[in-house]
Amino acid sequence: MGFPNCGGAIDGTHIPILGPDHQGSQYINRKGYFSMVLQALVDHKGRFTNINVGWPGKVHDARVFKNSGLFRRLQEGVYFPDHKITVGDVEMPIVILGDPAYPLMPWLMKPYTGALDTEKELFNYQLSKCRMVVECAFGRLKGRWRSLLTRSDLSQTNIPIVIAACCVLHNLCESKGETFMAGWEVEANRLAADYAQPDTRAIRRSQRDALRIREALKASFQTDQGNQ
Repeated sequence: MGFPNCGGAIDGTHIPILGPDHQGSQYINRKGYFSMVLQALVDHKGRFTNINVGWPGKVHDARVFKNSGLFRRLQEGVYFPDHKITVGDVEMPIVILGDPAYPLMPWLMKPYTGALDTEKELFNYQLSKCRMVVECAFGRLKGRWRSLLTRSDLSQTNIPIVIAACCVLHNLCESKGETFMAGWEVEANRLAADYAQPDTRAIRRSQRDALRIREALKASFQTDQGNQ
């Protein structure tokens, strides 16, 4: 899809729930409704390769990520094969792509923020074009299982199990080429309008190696475009 040495795109989405009896305020997200967070890493075909579900809606995406097994394994370098490429004069491991809410790491690329020149805009375009697979995957997941778009009256214990089961079934449908009806998306959008997704605030914590990799990628995208 145009992003070198990429192992997937990550994002979080909020699943509406009924207010729990205990610690209810922890589940109220920034849009003011009770929710549970589903974090997912998605491949280029829109299939979930790693999920983490169950965190209360008040918790920021970056904190969910930092406390997940996925973060720990990526940090230790054991989640993906040790396959590095050279971009410019910088060595780059397999990376995942995230939005500005995530920390910039040598193995996690995110967009530039602030004042953008044409090179940074091109980098952001390449990244967001590829990162759209995770947003599309969430859309198709909720389009197929529209119960995820309305407040579930299941117990706190069972909701994560049901969400995870829907993710597994989504993968089966996508892998088998199961039909996705256009009407489902229309209905899903109608239901989703009642529960807008909270905005995620950016976390600014960048490692020097990660900055060097992002700068090298930015330069390579500019060179590639010049050669076309």
